[in-house]
Amino acid sequence: MTRVAFIGLGNMGSGMAANQVKAGREVVAFDLSADALARAKEQGMKPAASAGEAVKDSDIVITMLPAGQHVRDVYLEAILPNARKDALLIDCSTIDVDSARTVSRDASMQGFRSADAPVSGGTAAATGGTLTFMVGCREQDFPEFEEALKPMAKAIIHAGDSGAGQAAKICNNMLLGISMIATSEAFALAESLGLDAQKFFDISSKASGQCWSMTSYCPWPGPVPAAPSNRDYAGGFAAAMMLKDLKLAQDAAESSGAPTPLGGAAEALYSELVRGGHGQKDFSIILQMLRGTLPLNRE
Repeated sequence: MTRVAFIGLGNMGSGMAANQVKAGREVVAFDLSADALARAKEQGMKPAASAGEAVKDSDIVITMLPAGQHVRDVYLEAILPNARKDALLIDCSTIDVDSARTVSRDASMQGFRSADAPVSGGTAAATGGTLTFMVGCREQDFPEFEEALKPMAKAIIHAGDSGAGQAAKICNNMLLGISMIATSEAFALAESLGLDAQKFFDISSKASGQCWSMTSYCPWPGPVPAAPSNRDYAGGFAAAMMLKDLKLAQDAAESSGAPTPLGGAAEALYSELVRGGHGQKDFSIILQMLRGTLPLNRE
């Protein structure tokens, strides 16, 4: 039986790890939260006392952690000293490209094969096993990483060498953040002009303004029943996480010299939303801030 070490059982990681169990793999899990480990045990995983213990004798090691520093630390202190040299090392966190390349370089120097494989899809896709993975690794290693990720995925795409997965993720999410703001502004303007929201959706979703933020994740309640806008913006992709990704994109733009004025504007608007106390709501709640219907904590 394939043995998977899964480190990081937050909102995304817990569902991802559970799908590895459903695929018939033995999952040894670690998280700093005792409650997360208790839930993991209920889902059929074996809780480990430490990250180092989790990775011992595992065929696949998957990390899903908050930031680059966490990933660098757990690789340096727990994974590289304890994992088998033939284990596949996969980081699914969303972190900066430099950290991803540093981790890959350190792993390679010690004889490991590693991949950065950030995800798109949110908590519902993590639970449902329908995430999209953007994978940065050596081309010859990709088939094995693809097989390791299959229980959690609807699509697995090789983006290029190490760091390419993270580059694809931050570029994609910058585009998503910008398009959600544009969609929300259009709805707010339509409202101010007396245009019915459903009528506007019916037109725009079939016209040149059509985009994913309009047709699959509509920020206005009603037109897309499955969208978080119909659940008081609960679940989905938290505004605080969108802000994190936009900050990563702006840092990358600054270091590479790429002009991203709309990315910068999107970061500023989501900063205001998160400072206003709505960071845990779905990012499409930006519509309500733009409409002026969302109370913001200005303290």
